[in-house]
Amino acid sequence: MTKKRSHRRRNLNAMQKTTRTEDAAVSANEDRLSKLPHDLLLNILERVDTLDAIRTCILSKQMLKLPTMLSQFFLSCSSIPGFQDKTRVITPSDVLRTNSVVAHVTDNILSTRSQEITIRKLKIRFVLRLHDSVSIGKSVARAMATQKVGAAEFEVLTEKPYEWCSPADLLHCAHQFNDFVGACQDAFAGLRRLWLRNMRFSELDIHNILSTCKLLESLRLTDCDSGIHSVLQVEHGELVELEVEYGKFESVELIYVPKLQRVRYKSWSSYKNPVYFGFVPQFTKLSLSKTGVCLDKTLQLSQLLANVPSISDLHLNFESEKTWVLPECLKLLKPVLSKLQHVSLDHLPEGCDLAWTMFILEAAPFLRELCITVWDHWCIMMTDKDFRKENGYCEKADVKWKPYDPDFKHKNLVKLTIYGFQADNNFVRYIRSVMVHAVNMTEISLHDRKVCGRCGTLGLKVCPSNYPRTAKKRGQIIEMVGLASQQQIYFQP
Repeated sequence: MTKKRSHRRRNLNAMQKTTRTEDAAVSANEDRLSKLPHDLLLNILERVDTLDAIRTCILSKQMLKLPTMLSQFFLSCSSIPGFQDKTRVITPSDVLRTNSVVAHVTDNILSTRSQEITIRKLKIRFVLRLHDSVSIGKSVARAMATQKVGAAEFEVLTEKPYEWCSPADLLHCAHQFNDFVGACQDAFAGLRRLWLRNMRFSELDIHNILSTCKLLESLRLTDCDSGIHSVLQVEHGELVELEVEYGKFESVELIYVPKLQRVRYKSWSSYKNPVYFGFVPQFTKLSLSKTGVCLDKTLQLSQLLANVPSISDLHLNFESEKTWVLPECLKLLKPVLSKLQHVSLDHLPEGCDLAWTMFILEAAPFLRELCITVWDHWCIMMTDKDFRKENGYCEKADVKWKPYDPDFKHKNLVKLTIYGFQADNNFVRYIRSVMVHAVNMTEISLHDRKVCGRCGTLGLKVCPSNYPRTAKKRGQIIEMVGLASQQQIYFQP
């Protein structure tokens, strides 16, 4: 018995010693964190979700008051229903529970914080449920009235993702949002950024929303419209950025938007030009993305950009399918591309001749950088043959183009970047052609195919990469291209 008691005593002493060591380590860690200067702690906390920042501050008495001193807030509910995180699928009840927490915390923080500290940025991501939404809106409105609030942003989700929504659901969500705006007009009057999802508005709703959001600088609409083949007309004195993703608009008409600089439009569904540019004197950047099928209208940049000759950045994403831009002659294009400096042509289908892209180089004398991505991206491509045939998907085909002046010289292009470069005649011939015309080229950056976490392995199995990885193979490419001494090729897999 004595030996057993002695053994137990030694075990107990060892456990107590381990516990004291662990407590000391935790205490030391807490001390190191809480002893940091407040400015540094605030800087750290403002870089994470505000709910996480609050949880961190609860661990230390010295940090309890820090949430009321933050100048930047990002309050967000859980991911949308059906989203798979590392452990489980997010359910609607998970989202709504967190949504109520966001509404409560928003009210608590904004009502108790020091009014002497300016709120530089306030972003709230929440689900459109009228009780929670109005609570958030009223809290933000009071903060705007009693404190200085810089950039305020709402990102509004719906209880169902778009894939689960019927047309009646889309109409209901829009009706709910209109009620929300009506109940919280003061908050929307001071809003700078707004992102809406999954709503089908009546004809004048979006116009009324923009009229209420007098200071709005950025509007993003995802799966929103006013019905199939509806027209979105935009008039706003402060709007700088507009993004439209999916939806059923036949066209977006930018009637009077004097401060507009950037437009991004993804997947329009009409046979007309997707965007009409009215009075947009500061417009400089356009991004268009679409999976083209046989019946889609081929865009003519000379018509699309007729009213915006000041455009300097152009991004076109073909999503590995049909090329839906028509190479036009120099006389038509040069007046609208005269100030173009940066061009990105994304997701060009693999195996197709790249020579047609030279029409932009010929028509844009001040172009400085050209970036091309060649990629059959299996995550976004439709591969079923019957589906492709039934829905009018095209087979791969080269786009034809002949230069207006075969001997034209471009003096401003200095950088060519290619993602998806392969050691074959198609790419080598294209680089050589660009170099012949771009007489002041100084950098050619060649990358292997982009990698997608979901389909990267599949892509390699279907078509193995032929990117030059050895010094010998890279030397052969340089020799084939015929590189001039002032130019350099950078291989960057």
